Amino acid sequence: MTKLDKPLRREVQIGDKAYTLTIDPDGLKLVEKGHRKGVEVSWAALANGQGEGDSQASSMSM
Repeated sequence: MTKLDKPLRREVQIGDKAYTLTIDPDGLKLVEKGHRKGVEVSWAALANGQGEGDSQASSMSM
């Protein structure tokens, strides 16, 4: 398996909007294209089941 040691970015289409998904050693970040703020979830929060809209996940308004 390849170790995740640098950010990996992919474009994701959700409905009629394009988003950038960044996967890095710290966690996941989903940001609408052309914007800076998005939703960020750490790997620890995701592994603890806190990645599904829980208040412990660091989420910012889009």
